Amino acid sequence: MKRRRNSLLLLLAVLMLSGSAGSQGFYAYHKGDTKVPPTVSDKLEGGTAMGSIKTETFTVNGVSFTMVTVKGGKFTMGATDEQDGDVNEKERPAHQVTVSTFSIGQTEVTQALWLAVMGTNPSYFTSAHGYTDDLQRPVEGVSWYDCRIFTSRLNRITGKQFRLPTEAEWEYAARGGSLSQGYSCAGSNDPNEIAWYCDNIPSNTSETAGYGTQPVASKLPNELGLYDMSGNVWEWCFDRFGPYGKKSQKNPVGPKSGDSRVNRGGSWLESAGSCRVSGRYDCVPAYLSNDLGLRLAL
Repeated sequence: MKRRRNSLLLLLAVLMLSGSAGSQGFYAYHKGDTKVPPTVSDKLEGGTAMGSIKTETFTVNGVSFTMVTVKGGKFTMGATDEQDGDVNEKERPAHQVTVSTFSIGQTEVTQALWLAVMGTNPSYFTSAHGYTDDLQRPVEGVSWYDCRIFTSRLNRITGKQFRLPTEAEWEYAARGGSLSQGYSCAGSNDPNEIAWYCDNIPSNTSETAGYGTQPVASKLPNELGLYDMSGNVWEWCFDRFGPYGKKSQKNPVGPKSGDSRVNRGGSWLESAGSCRVSGRYDCVPAYLSNDLGLRLAL
């Protein structure tokens, strides 16, 4: 994976017509129910999504982002049957995990949101490197430590407790939570429906339009209405990386010690196999890459 190049310093000027102003930024909040978006299964079978999912929309310095409530439950984590021959030993053994209700970002953190909170944009895929500026691309070029600083600043602005998801929360949400249809990727068995990866990005040639990350939510969502849980950028999780055990667990947070942190979801730079919901990767927390970003949890 490519290392981050020079950071691009951008100045943020914001004018808001609503919301509260403070020394640390503008902030607004909206809570409600959102109709479940059509899933891949609806598209393929001609059905209609029923019911609703609870969402919370936050606006920080003019940039809005949505958190989706994931109802807690029990699931089998790791190398389940639908993962087939792509499974590696990091995903074994499959084991039972229970997670409590939580919220997770509808999309990855965008360049726009990172810029609104931090005042700079560390991403490689900007006009500074010959690419079209699109702040709806996911932010990348951020370390695990950078992500912790970002959530800390976001929390000072909002008064909330945003954080990185645990690995178990991430996989449960990627699988569709209590609405899971048992797909191998996040919302489909066909990664082309729901993921950007190396074989379907618009251009495979570096330094050309269409290469690299793609705007968030430009593929279909999974059963929970979450976008890009497979592909586009790897996503940092809170946990240290470690081998799975056979025992069932409740709200696991990873081992107490270790040199690396978990990444999940695959990326534009990787093969379709990286997009599987059970796939695991890890990097030292200081690592930077132009296909590694984050998604918020709450």
